[in-house]
Amino acid sequence: MGMVGGGPAAFIGDVHRMAAALDGQIELVCGAFSSDPEKSKEKGHSLFLPNERIYASFQEMIQTEAELPEDIRMDFVAIVTPNHLHFEPAKLAIQYGFDVVSDKPLCHNLTEAEELANLVESSDRIFCLTHNYTGYPMTRQARAMIKNGELGSIRKVVVEYPQGWLSTLLEAEGQKQADWRTNPAKAGKAGSMGDIGTHAENLASYITGLEIEELSADLSTFVTGRKLDDDGSVLLRFKGGAKGLLFASQICVGEENNLKIRVYGEKASLEWQQQEPNSLRILYPDKPSETLRTGHAYLHPEAKSATRLPSGHPEGYIEAFANIYRDFAFACQQRNSSEEFIQNFPGIREGLQGMKFIEAVVKSSSMNASWVKP
Repeated sequence: MGMVGGGPAAFIGDVHRMAAALDGQIELVCGAFSSDPEKSKEKGHSLFLPNERIYASFQEMIQTEAELPEDIRMDFVAIVTPNHLHFEPAKLAIQYGFDVVSDKPLCHNLTEAEELANLVESSDRIFCLTHNYTGYPMTRQARAMIKNGELGSIRKVVVEYPQGWLSTLLEAEGQKQADWRTNPAKAGKAGSMGDIGTHAENLASYITGLEIEELSADLSTFVTGRKLDDDGSVLLRFKGGAKGLLFASQICVGEENNLKIRVYGEKASLEWQQQEPNSLRILYPDKPSETLRTGHAYLHPEAKSATRLPSGHPEGYIEAFANIYRDFAFACQQRNSSEEFIQNFPGIREGLQGMKFIEAVVKSSSMNASWVKP
């Protein structure tokens, strides 16, 4: 793995590195960790990389690595930068024949996303988007149950992602994570909807298999002086007739990362919450509800394959993230050995879908919550 971004004081870069290393399938061999060459060197040295594999720019890294012998050069690029710096390194990596893992959302805007999607789909490269909540055992259990018809026809989907960390003008205090996430030049058209609303949209799509047909959105900016939305509610109409509600907010005082989804079917319903990820609650019309737990024999194979520890041992954020990296590594190995590979992780299609969601939400809100087709 070669990494773009993830320099000093970067949160998500450390998460990617830990997750990628967890199964022993991936080794960090090089990086361009910052647009500041000195900071890139500082981070690279802290990770014990040799000087010649610490680069001043992603262009230098990709071009130089491509010229190295196959058994030495990196196999793929992990992009862990702010949103506006996803497109160019991903595009260059694909053009030079490298696979890509990128943090979400896919790009800074829909035009970039469509160009990148066309490039990936016309290549033989594997592209992974780290919507890490799809890596939890119980979200995979929920997906399998719905796919197998255990809930019957889906009628209603309610997904929410409240946070409270941006309830004040934190970006004015120089806080790095707040600064870029609230800056349109770096984050894109949407604030909370682009940052965490895309996670909610992706999780609803992943678990239910449903596609949004149209939506009605109401975005707000509650904190005076903020340039992007920090709160939003979206009504959803899915293809096939199901209805939904999505809200994402970063001004809910006291909330941490309380991503939650409820899916109501004809025969049963389910509920999953990221802050208690080892439990999946199933509700029935004619018998008591039950709570499924990770690590048990009664789970579907999809959940078992994502479970790392015996029942009763907490599994969480890093492990779910690692499942995405592990599945990506296996797909690359299968492709390289000429086997038909299984893409059990979000890819370019899901990334493009997320960008269309952002575009539609912003458009709808600007039209007084008019219904818009993504």
